[in-house]
Amino acid sequence: MTNSKQIDVILDDRTPHKWILPLTEDAFQGFFISKGSSPIVVKVFGAGSLFSPMLFGKFFDPSDAFPLWDLDADVLLSNLRRSGHRSVDWSRTDKEYVFKAELPGAGVLLLGEDTVQVCLERGKVLEISGLWKQERETTARDWRSSHWWEHGYVRRLELPEDADWKKTDAALRNDKILEIKIPFNFKHEIHQGSNNAESMASTSL
Repeated sequence: MTNSKQIDVILDDRTPHKWILPLTEDAFQGFFISKGSSPIVVKVFGAGSLFSPMLFGKFFDPSDAFPLWDLDADVLLSNLRRSGHRSVDWSRTDKEYVFKAELPGAGVLLLGEDTVQVCLERGKVLEISGLWKQERETTARDWRSSHWWEHGYVRRLELPEDADWKKTDAALRNDKILEIKIPFNFKHEIHQGSNNAESMASTSL
């Protein structure tokens, strides 16, 4: 029996100065070497993790948003698929966009519904983030505005233009699988079709 818990989605997040410091390959290597003895760091940023900069076979800053649904999962994750990993997947059905990912940390520190934050940034970017490090001191500075990888994790994805982001649904399945569904905005498709028809008509005149 599947255990499912809803995760609140923060719509239209406009928090300033997030992710302004990019994660470079040199910075990540230095961080990973220095923290490599930490089991949670290995879980969160290691092979197969949604938040690993090496998820797609070569270094890519997870705070840098990109159009995920324009790409084929089996192609982009070919290295993982060959090694038997299916911890991350995405697809498009006839009515919605679907994203699934196994949250790392089971057996060490489960990153679950109490630690993972799902938000939509200005209706254009889907953002999954949270803290892997328990902060002992409360500071006025947002951890996401500086060396964020020393405190937390993130994966940012560009939303398709026809995604109805205001109806984004997020849930945690069996305490470890994050599933996000974003329905199509059919009004957008109708509007686009009308514009295309008008463009074709004007061209033919």
